[in-house]
Amino acid sequence: MAKLYYDKDADPSLIKGRKVAVLGYGSQGHAHAQNLADSGIDVRVGLREGSSSKEKAQEAGLRVLSIHDAADEADLIMVLLPDTEQPDVYARDIESTLNEGDALFFAHGFNIHFGQIKPPPYVDVAMVAPKSPGHLVRRTYEQGGGVPSLVAVAQDHSGKARDLAISYAHALGATRAGVLDTTFSEETETDLFGEQAVLCGGVTGLMQAGFDTLVEAGYQPESAYFECLHEMKLIVDLIYEEGIKGMRYSVSDTAEYGDMTRGPKVVDDHVRQTMREILGDIRSGKFAEEWIAENKAGRPNFNELRRKAAEAPIEKVGEELRAMMPFISSGHKGVRDVSGG
Repeated sequence: MAKLYYDKDADPSLIKGRKVAVLGYGSQGHAHAQNLADSGIDVRVGLREGSSSKEKAQEAGLRVLSIHDAADEADLIMVLLPDTEQPDVYARDIESTLNEGDALFFAHGFNIHFGQIKPPPYVDVAMVAPKSPGHLVRRTYEQGGGVPSLVAVAQDHSGKARDLAISYAHALGATRAGVLDTTFSEETETDLFGEQAVLCGGVTGLMQAGFDTLVEAGYQPESAYFECLHEMKLIVDLIYEEGIKGMRYSVSDTAEYGDMTRGPKVVDDHVRQTMREILGDIRSGKFAEEWIAENKAGRPNFNELRRKAAEAPIEKVGEELRAMMPFISSGHKGVRDVSGG
């Protein structure tokens, strides 16, 4: 059985005895820093020179320092920078500031698991990873709740790294909802697989293929967009709230029958084998090597793929239709999670 931690399992005094540096002030960074501060934690924000987030952090009442100075001043450093930036920032601004007994925290295990960051043996290395975008981490905390999170320990120098991680999660509000004990390898590999095969790659590929199939058959692109993309939110919301069984209860019998008889033909044994191959590339480190090399080369393939995707007919049709429904994006424009999780 999975191990879950709640408020009763946390020792709030552990995090309250620390000087915390939150590096980055994106979606996750702003939520971590503000929740910790509201929980009475001694927190400062570390940002690169000229960061556009400096004013936002200061307006929230937070102390803002350079990344190096924040790390040097703190004895617990939470790294909430993009995965691709973390190794260089660690080597330049963090590594030299680490002292015996310090703690290095992450919200995603990529760089530790794949060896891009190798902390010294005299520090704790742990993870606290909310399973939610930062704006919801912040909102639920303000409402008196929290979002489910993961904790993991990669290096336990003090013998209390997990207790410290749970204490941090408590200050974040996560133990109100439940914190799942995991490992850096499990979090990293399942997160990458979920993104590639289901949540991002799988869903967008399925919607794109459905849209193209209907348009090629002569149906209006607008109708194809509504059926294969726009209504996806309605179904996902039902699944989120009630599970697959609850969704099937809420849709028509016709839809439920079509789901159970045709769905397995779309996601067949060939698709499942492809998923196994994708997972294999993640577990072997092949994907990580590819992504690291892509970034070192200046992202030529990534940028070309992004350009082509932006020019797809489904995007053009969607842009026109969403312009007719401004309520869809109200309050969400520009929200982006740059933690890597």
